[in-house]
Amino acid sequence: MLITKADGEKESFDPAKLEHSLALSGASSTMRAKVLAHVMHELKDGMMTEEIYRRAFEILRREEVTPVAARYSIKRAVFALGPSGFPFEQFLAEVFRGHGWKAQTGVALNGRCAPHEVDVLAEKNGKRIGIEAKFHNDPGGKTDIKDALYVHARYEDLRNTPEASSRVDEGWLVTNTRFTRNAIRYAQCSGLSLVGWDYPRTRNLLTLIEEARVHPLTCLTTLTETEKRRFLDQKIVLCKDMGAPHLLKEFGVKPERVAGVVQEAKQLCGV
Repeated sequence: MLITKADGEKESFDPAKLEHSLALSGASSTMRAKVLAHVMHELKDGMMTEEIYRRAFEILRREEVTPVAARYSIKRAVFALGPSGFPFEQFLAEVFRGHGWKAQTGVALNGRCAPHEVDVLAEKNGKRIGIEAKFHNDPGGKTDIKDALYVHARYEDLRNTPEASSRVDEGWLVTNTRFTRNAIRYAQCSGLSLVGWDYPRTRNLLTLIEEARVHPLTCLTTLTETEKRRFLDQKIVLCKDMGAPHLLKEFGVKPERVAGVVQEAKQLCGV
């Protein structure tokens, strides 16, 4: 049975991949078997992977313990940081802080040849990296070689600037989706560091998020979309911030729902 990926490519449906993603979310073996049986029963040739995700998510949200559905939805939750890329930049800075980096967003630096605004500037142990955040609203969107060329040129300019306060040691290109083969090939040849949702195999964006236990508040199933947007508009992007009852009330979450949001945030983010 062939299914259709977000970028339009088709591949054979692999039950093991679905079970693996369910296991990573913390779903019990009984629940994994139930979701797999449901999906297999309704599977049709050409079905979109997004539809398979929605069906699995609804079962988890309805029948599994609170944080499992939220954890399963992390990838979609990062997409929900859009439509602009600004909350994604804020979120990336928080992920790097979770790994011990000092991080700032929207930093103006002067290169050897031109001025640049760096999406995220991260510093640790005397090392400075400039990060270009490439956000896609479309799950099928890919970051291509044009972006890699552009980012490499920017950070070569900053790496060679005579101004020590503007100098960076490395340039990174980070995206919430994937890279084209040519972008990866160019980056490997030129020394540009790439981080995508599942690239490289280790230390990709998903593992960075999980290891730092830094989850976007858009994961939470107990907040409405309007409430999530209200927080994002005020540059509040983290699930762990939802552990503060006074903040939830301040942003209009009804008192009778506050405890449920706090509980889910604590279980998912360990706040």
